[in-house]
Amino acid sequence: MSMVKLGVLRELTRDELEQRKGELADEQFNLRMRQSLKTLDNPLRIRQIRREIGRIMTILNEDKLEIRKLAKTTSVAAGQETTKKKTKKK
Repeated sequence: MSMVKLGVLRELTRDELEQRKGELADEQFNLRMRQSLKTLDNPLRIRQIRREIGRIMTILNEDKLEIRKLAKTTSVAAGQETTKKKTKKK
C-alpha cells in the first residue's frame, strides 16, 4: 500500500476514516512483530503508517472541533470525488 494524500483522506467520511485507521493499526502491529524477527522488506513502511495514522487522527479531530467538516456522503472509492447534489440558485 502506498501513502494516501491528505486531500483524498479529507474526502472520506468518518466511518471510512475510522476503518482505514484500524486497518493501518493492524498493519503496523504486524510489521512490528516481523521487525522483532528481523524480516522486514521495507522498514520505512512503519514510519509511513505512523504518519498516515497521525493524518487521519488530525482530520478526525478537526471535524470533532468543527475546524473543518468531513464529507457527509460516502465516496465511490478512495481517490474519487464524493457525490453531492448541486442546486442552482436563481
